Amino acid sequence: MRHGMKQKKLNMTTSQRRALFSNLTNALLTHEQITLTVTRAKALRTFADNMITYAKKGDLNSRRLAFAFLRDEAVVAKLFSTLADRYKSRNGGYTRVLKSGIRYGDAAPMAIIELVDRDVNAKGAADKARVAAEKAAQAEAEKEAQKAAEAK
Repeated sequence: MRHGMKQKKLNMTTSQRRALFSNLTNALLTHEQITLTVTRAKALRTFADNMITYAKKGDLNSRRLAFAFLRDEAVVAKLFSTLADRYKSRNGGYTRVLKSGIRYGDAAPMAIIELVDRDVNAKGAADKARVAAEKAAQAEAEKEAQKAAEAK
């Protein structure tokens, strides 16, 4: 019997599943909206809601538990500053799962999971900042090469 076995196995080992949900939770907390299969989205809700609950407690032990699961200092910092303040008056239900059709390749049912009251500009902000920094570095390198060519 399956008494007390809440989560689905998703056809993977425990360590694979733990790593998957750690990475998906990181992505969700960073971008505040991600697309994945319905089954994974429903399973991810539990982990994301638990991390936000840790952040609302705000004590050192909660921060350590969140870092042990997430393994990313930037995400933990965002979680305990921005997201904890945003959801301090909400008593749960921090995520929303919206079904979004089927995947073309294998007809898997897809869903969008997002944080309730999310920041629309957060999605892709890190990627945009990284691309801007790369462009700036490339422009700087071109200027240096041009100065070197003029000096000769």
